[in-house]
Amino acid sequence: MQYPYQDDPRYDKEVADHAVDFISCLTHTKGQWAGKPFRLLDWQEHCVIRPLFGILKSDGFRQYRKVYIEIPKKQGKTELGSAIALYLLAGDGEEGAEVYSAAADREQASLVFRPAAKMVRNSRYLSKQLKVLDSQRRIVYYGADSYYQVLSSDVRTKHGFNVHGCVFDELHAQPNRDLYDVLSDGAGDARRQPVMVYLTTAGYDKNSVCWEVHDYAIKVRDGIIDDSEFLPVIFSAGEQDDWSTIDWTDEEIWKKANPSLGRTFDIERLRVACEEAKQVPSKENIFKRLRLNIWTSQETKWLPMKLWDEAAGEIDLDKLKGRTCYGGLDLASSIDIAAFVLDFPLDENKHAWLPFFWIPADNIADRVKKDKVPYDQWVKRGFIKATPGNVINYDTIEADIAKIGELYKIKEIPFDRWGATQISQHLDDAGFTMVPMGQGFASMASPTKEVETMVMQKRLIHGGHPVLRWMASNVAIKQDPAGNMKPDKSRSRERIDGIVAGIMAVDRALRHKNKKSVYDTRGVRSIG
Repeated sequence: MQYPYQDDPRYDKEVADHAVDFISCLTHTKGQWAGKPFRLLDWQEHCVIRPLFGILKSDGFRQYRKVYIEIPKKQGKTELGSAIALYLLAGDGEEGAEVYSAAADREQASLVFRPAAKMVRNSRYLSKQLKVLDSQRRIVYYGADSYYQVLSSDVRTKHGFNVHGCVFDELHAQPNRDLYDVLSDGAGDARRQPVMVYLTTAGYDKNSVCWEVHDYAIKVRDGIIDDSEFLPVIFSAGEQDDWSTIDWTDEEIWKKANPSLGRTFDIERLRVACEEAKQVPSKENIFKRLRLNIWTSQETKWLPMKLWDEAAGEIDLDKLKGRTCYGGLDLASSIDIAAFVLDFPLDENKHAWLPFFWIPADNIADRVKKDKVPYDQWVKRGFIKATPGNVINYDTIEADIAKIGELYKIKEIPFDRWGATQISQHLDDAGFTMVPMGQGFASMASPTKEVETMVMQKRLIHGGHPVLRWMASNVAIKQDPAGNMKPDKSRSRERIDGIVAGIMAVDRALRHKNKKSVYDTRGVRSIG
């Protein structure tokens, strides 16, 4: 096969061979390939290594100073980054080379360092030339006064670097552009041929520095921008103009996006992941991003209403009386809906939700017109309680929860720390065990996933409560780069407070063992 770089008059095969041969002397470090010689895959050799190191300027130094590699997971990009870092350290002929790996945090950056350190230990030649300092996450080449170092994410300490090479892992995970700017500026004129290598999969934040670089790379690749020092390497299921029309279940599309398919992983893994994405809507965007390298929106539809309705079941209120439960409290703002949801652990890992809602009475009519939501009808039917005035009356909520506590054995009440200090203190004084709970991924990811699973498996019985159903239909999910998810109020179409309260209640229920009940033998049934 003829590759484009081979027709470039600037291409020096001997120089490119030197980089390929150096990497070929290294070993793989993971899985079935561990300990075996590092044989570059076609895309690694011909899309990255040969053009990056073999295309030279008229002065004999490298043409490319930046290479942007955007590719799905499991393609071998991290070990490729490790090999490049070692070549820049010990194979490039640079005296006093400073080579770094960076990422959103030091632990992520270490994912490039660890294979590099193992490659050094596995090499009879490199292990004599290089010293691995694990505690410092540093590899030193004393013969050239050079080193390779993992960086922390503290931007304040990153100025003044003289970067010869940097491998920036998972650029899409960067919370801002600060570290990118500092390191890019550090690869400046003091070096003859510095290289910045950006490794990433697609992200979801189109206001991020990664999207900025991605968009720039596309324009360089397509000839819209002329930047002879920038090498774009992008493998995706399609172009960004037609992502919305792509059949993401098409296996031919998978092959286009995954150049290492059949080498570093088998297509069966994609088939399994695809089936999961078909069944669980929140996993669809994860599949598109991580498996097909398609940039998605941060908004992710969560629960299909068909499955929510199928899981509804029936609630027997009499049989719930006196049972142990956990109550999630979400007060939102004082002019919106307040939600309190009881989660009752039942048999066979089932849970029953019993929701309570409050809304200010004076603004109901205006909100019905504005939101086109039947708050007034829900109040008349007893699904929401109207409190006096134009803001929610917290005294009413406290009194109502006290009465609810007389009917059910509420073991704990998690609450959003923001805006609930006073009422939580009053409820604590009334004898309830109040548990502050953050709303970030660390606190919400696990119970959110559990609630999703319960709905999909029809283990969440909610009786078809109309307000709760409306809120479930509103939920948009926010996902972090690792695929963790939580409800996103800012991007949800309307109120989702009842779902958030239910998720918080489930979090506490999961921390305690389920107890047996009459539902073990007869299930949940309605009293009419």
